[in-house]
Amino acid sequence: MARKIKLFRRKKEGVVRPWQKYLKAFGRAHSKAKKELDPSKPLLQHLNELRQRLFKALLALVLTTVLSFSVAGELIDFLSAPIGGREALVSIEVTENIGIFMRVSILSGLILGMPVVVYQVFRFVLPGLKGKERIWPMVGVPFATILFATGVAFTWYIMIPAAVPYLINFLDITTQVRPSNYFEFITKLMFWIGLAFEMPLVVMVLARLEFVTAKQLLGGWRYAFVGIAVVAAAITPTVDPVNMGLVMLPLIALYLISVLLAALVRKK
Repeated sequence: MARKIKLFRRKKEGVVRPWQKYLKAFGRAHSKAKKELDPSKPLLQHLNELRQRLFKALLALVLTTVLSFSVAGELIDFLSAPIGGREALVSIEVTENIGIFMRVSILSGLILGMPVVVYQVFRFVLPGLKGKERIWPMVGVPFATILFATGVAFTWYIMIPAAVPYLINFLDITTQVRPSNYFEFITKLMFWIGLAFEMPLVVMVLARLEFVTAKQLLGGWRYAFVGIAVVAAAITPTVDPVNMGLVMLPLIALYLISVLLAALVRKK
C-alpha cells in the first residue's frame, strides 16, 4: 500500500499543469524582452517612447476623423438604409443629430486610421527586430487592417440584415427608431466584431513572443470555444441562437486560423 502511495505521488508530481506552462512561457517572453530592450536606456526613455507612439496614433485618429466629416452625411444615409433611410428616424433631442454625426465620423476615422495605430503598436511591442523580423510590421499592418475591415463588413452584410428586422418587428409593435439609439447600436456592433476579428494577429504576436504555442491552443480548444460563446453572447444584439451562431462560426474559424499561424511563427 505504501509503495502504491509513493508511485501515485511521483506520477502527480510529474504532471505539468496548463497554468504552469503559461507561467514558464511568460518567463521566457520576459527574459527575451529584457534582452531585446536596450539595457542602456533607462525606464523613463522607454516611457517617453510609449508616449510618442500613443501621440502619433491619437494624432492619426484625429486627422482621419476630421477627414471623415466631409463624408459623414453620405455614411449616415448608407447606414440608415436597413430601416428605410433618414426618413424613418425620429429625433427627440436637440443634440441628437450632431451626436450621430460625430459617432459615425469617429467610426470612419478609426477604420481609416487603423494602419497607423497598428504600426505604432508593432514598433513599440516588438523592439529590436533584426534581419527578416523587420518584415513583421510591414505584414502586420495590412493584415490587421484587412481583419478589422472584414469584421465590419461581416457585421454590415450578415449581422445587420438578420438583427435589425428581428428587433424592429418583435411582438408586432410599431417602433419609432431614434437616431442616437440606432447608430449607437450599429457602430458598437461594427467596432466590437471588427475588434474580435483581430484574434489571429494577436495570437500570432503572442506565439512569436512565446506566450502561447499551437499545441497549447489545440489542447485548450474546449475552453476557447466556451470563451467564444461568451463573447458572441455579449456582442450579439439579440437573444436568439441564430444570430449568436452567426457570430460564433467566424470566430471559431478565426481561432483555428490562429492555431495555424501560431505553428508557423514558432521559433525552431
